[in-house]
Amino acid sequence: MLFDSTVRKELARSFGATLMVILTIFMTNLVIRTLGLAANGAVAAQDVVFIFTLLALQTLPTILSLSLFIGVILTLGRMYRESEMAIWFSSGIGLKRFIRPVVATSWPIIVLIGILMLFVWPWSYNQYNDLRARFEQRADVLRASPGQFQASGDGHRVFFVEKAASAATGGGRNVFIMSDAGTRESVAVSQSGKIENVGSDRFLVLDSGHMEQNDKTSGEHTHVEFKNYRVHAGTGASPNNSAPSPRAVDTADLILGGGPAYMGELAWRLGLILGATNLLFMGISLSAANPRRASNWGLLFAALAFVIYYNLLNLTQAWVGSGRVNIVVAMVVLHGLAFCRGLGLIWWREHATVIHPMKLLLRRRPA
Repeated sequence: MLFDSTVRKELARSFGATLMVILTIFMTNLVIRTLGLAANGAVAAQDVVFIFTLLALQTLPTILSLSLFIGVILTLGRMYRESEMAIWFSSGIGLKRFIRPVVATSWPIIVLIGILMLFVWPWSYNQYNDLRARFEQRADVLRASPGQFQASGDGHRVFFVEKAASAATGGGRNVFIMSDAGTRESVAVSQSGKIENVGSDRFLVLDSGHMEQNDKTSGEHTHVEFKNYRVHAGTGASPNNSAPSPRAVDTADLILGGGPAYMGELAWRLGLILGATNLLFMGISLSAANPRRASNWGLLFAALAFVIYYNLLNLTQAWVGSGRVNIVVAMVVLHGLAFCRGLGLIWWREHATVIHPMKLLLRRRPA
């Protein structure tokens, strides 16, 4: 049918353009965030691309939902402003008739959001947490990127490696170490260094260098040349036996777990899927615009509705996660009311000119 194909084509075009703009903004922020993590020593430099991919997968469901919502607003809003909607209405096509082409265009995106939230979301968080945990368990000197100063976990030592050696040796060339042991300060410089494991401890072995020591109390200064010098560089990686974060747990395990924290995470995942669907109906009802007054108030109200809905999702997750509200009650109240509100606004937009309380009141007055 001409009507369905026209609406679907316009909606697909608006969704694609909106998605490109929002993706550019979000991806730019993610690049800055990921590079900041690497610069601050929170993640390994060689893992930056993979971490960026994981963070992008985590934000993609929200981006798709927002782009789809704005695409519906822009498509129908343009039809209102250019009086194209008046032509459809005069042809006997009501506003509720737009639900079918909008849903037919949007259901693949909704399915993609569901796959991302139910399967990709926990996998990406699990991979991200594993990378962070493995990096935190590495020795302080191993976390030092070439050409970058790296402080130890206790803050008493600063490492600098000018050039990394092979991965097998676990050290580098031109190693610099500054230590502060309370009353004594020392600076050690060597041509090379490597990591040696002794039991559960790690030692940095420096070769062919010198060390300057200074006693803060007496002011005594000492210069030492050495061929081999060992510095304690932390302990070996210990197994992480702590409970995994609910965000990193598979959806099936969340359902079987049954704890409040797991139910809160499940409410968030299902809520984003249902929310993306409800936003379609809200977008159809909020896109109305007066062709005689060109304004963007409809788009502003739509953005406000998205922010409020998104914050209510976070609030629902917090309440369910703390055990204050049952997940079924929370889902029915939030998403059920949003669904009814969206359909109710569509019905009101379509029948507002036919059934109006003031008109009914005026008609009942005697002449």
